[in-house]
Amino acid sequence: SDIPAIDPGEKTFQRAHELLAMGHIPEAREKLTTIVNIYPSSSSAPLARRIVGEINLDEVFSPLHMEGKSLHVVKPGDSFFGIAAKYDTTLGCMMKLNSMMTLKSLHPGDELLVMPLNFRLLLEPKRQALSVWNGGRFIREYLVEQMGEGIPTTAKATTITSKFAEYQGNNVPTTSANYRAADKIILIKNPPLQIRAITDDGEPLPGCILLQPYDMEEISLLTRVGNTIEIR
Repeated sequence: SDIPAIDPGEKTFQRAHELLAMGHIPEAREKLTTIVNIYPSSSSAPLARRIVGEINLDEVFSPLHMEGKSLHVVKPGDSFFGIAAKYDTTLGCMMKLNSMMTLKSLHPGDELLVMPLNFRLLLEPKRQALSVWNGGRFIREYLVEQMGEGIPTTAKATTITSKFAEYQGNNVPTTSANYRAADKIILIKNPPLQIRAITDDGEPLPGCILLQPYDMEEISLLTRVGNTIEIR
């Protein structure tokens, strides 16, 4: 009874910290992912989720990491919208992967890095957390800053039905020069919910899930219409 309790997640985290300090990123990520999956109640789990999420997201958007990505060679008649539809991705994601501030003219022979957006979202109202998964693999977690009334408390599966952006009260398309500065909004059906950035306007509206603005930008880049959202 006098022996102090040992947190196996904390021991694993200390080893992951050592590996990070030595530059062994894949090994460190494996340790951190173990904490996320095996020791979710560990005191180190929140920090482990944040660090492994940052590592994963760097990899997702890195042009040097080709897993899950393709190189599309532009052919006559190709358009950005057509390419995005072909690969189940979005213009915003294509612009991010190809370091494009605005859409440029396409010419046959041009090469574009594309990535299908087949991630799923997991919303956990009790933990006030929204996470991104690739199948059964954890990618990134975001803290929900505020949650309006009407969020289901029982397990439910739904989908993203629409995505749009607002700038100074007006909807703007991805091709607009104001798109990058616009507020991104994701609509969910059955039940009708919204994921959007938190503002200083007070209490969230019913059915609103509010994130930090920079987290909302990332979520918008990682999702498309049709993505599955699991609530539990």
